[in-house]
Amino acid sequence: MYDKLLRKEATLAVIGLGYVGLPIALEFAKQLKVIGFDINAGRVAQMKQGIDPSGELEKKDFEGCDITFTDSLEVLRQAQFYIVAVPTPIDEHAQPDLKPLLGASSSVGKVLKKGDYVVFESTVYPGCTEEDCIPVMEKLSGLKFPNDFKVGYSPERINPGDKEHTLRRIVKVVSGNDEEALETVAKVYELVVDAGVHRASSIRVAEAAKIIENTQRDVNIALMNELSMIFDRMSINTYEVLEAAGTKWNFLKFSPGLVGGHCIGVDPYYLTYKAKELGYDAKVILSGRTTNDNMGAYIARKTVQMMIKKGKDVARSRVLVMGATFKENVEDIRNSKVADVIQELKNFSVNVDIIDPHADSDELHHEYGFRLTPNDDVRTDYDAVIVAVSHLPYAAKDEAYFQSITSENAVLVDIKGLYRGKMKELQYWSL
Repeated sequence: MYDKLLRKEATLAVIGLGYVGLPIALEFAKQLKVIGFDINAGRVAQMKQGIDPSGELEKKDFEGCDITFTDSLEVLRQAQFYIVAVPTPIDEHAQPDLKPLLGASSSVGKVLKKGDYVVFESTVYPGCTEEDCIPVMEKLSGLKFPNDFKVGYSPERINPGDKEHTLRRIVKVVSGNDEEALETVAKVYELVVDAGVHRASSIRVAEAAKIIENTQRDVNIALMNELSMIFDRMSINTYEVLEAAGTKWNFLKFSPGLVGGHCIGVDPYYLTYKAKELGYDAKVILSGRTTNDNMGAYIARKTVQMMIKKGKDVARSRVLVMGATFKENVEDIRNSKVADVIQELKNFSVNVDIIDPHADSDELHHEYGFRLTPNDDVRTDYDAVIVAVSHLPYAAKDEAYFQSITSENAVLVDIKGLYRGKMKELQYWSL
């Protein structure tokens, strides 16, 4: 298979062309013949024009690539090596939502041929590839695993907005259902990963490795968030504490904040779901999730308390929230916890305006029910400003700017500590 791909006698296909799939497809297309498949015809039309619908890649990234973008299963059928990179979200009950993954498995199953390879990149709980995805492909293809087709798992490590830790520069974990599959999958990924690959002993080990990468970060950030709530009661600035503690050589540097996005705020629930299915209650992980999921409401309540102390009539007050994406300098609004801050403020009958230099107003309205305030409509009498996302343009703002958009006795809430030590007159608070 590997040699056929190199000679372009076989075609590699990537199913799901979002933040993860598109960069992978284009990187492979610099050397191999590639089919980029997505069920969203509108997105496919944009990519045919060299436009990344996610806003991460530039037109030049599409140049020199041997790739066919399509939403047609008949075109997809021409491939022999499939990479599945679709989202794995959670539902409203924080349970794994496998519909996109099983839908992609169904699409692959309809076109799968004897001798083909299928590699999954979507984040799942250990056992999902073999227990949930393979049966779907067997049923729809009429083929039998492992005799008729090979399967691998190589967890994605794409970080939206990160221009340093790119696909080529991050070690890639790979796995396969047997030694032959493992080596083939490893050699294929070595074509596009300069940092090299790590061969996991099994598909389940690779699945578990991915899920704990983000679970570890989630639990550590939850600890920082809990510490920030404790230190707030002591009138101690958390960032100053972390700065001091960070001088120790083995202190792990995590910061408090809103934990959203497609990974850290979602992946742990896949692990706790599987643990519960096996009769184990993952207390530490779920405790961390609870802490992080409640941070948006905590920040909003803290803002309201500070406004009341400043003599503000909450029901008539107006708050400006700066930043709506899930993290700085990206367009990605998936699982943005800023929405929790806004909803809690509205629960207190606060009037809220939202601005963001990267987010799309229509997408925010579709996902969360609110729109961005046009820059021309930003007021000069806000009772509080919450800097929720540390976008680069915000770093240059000074106290004079915030004074120019706020009323007397206003409050500045700086979630990420961007302006620590820089505010002399405004009432200032950060985690």
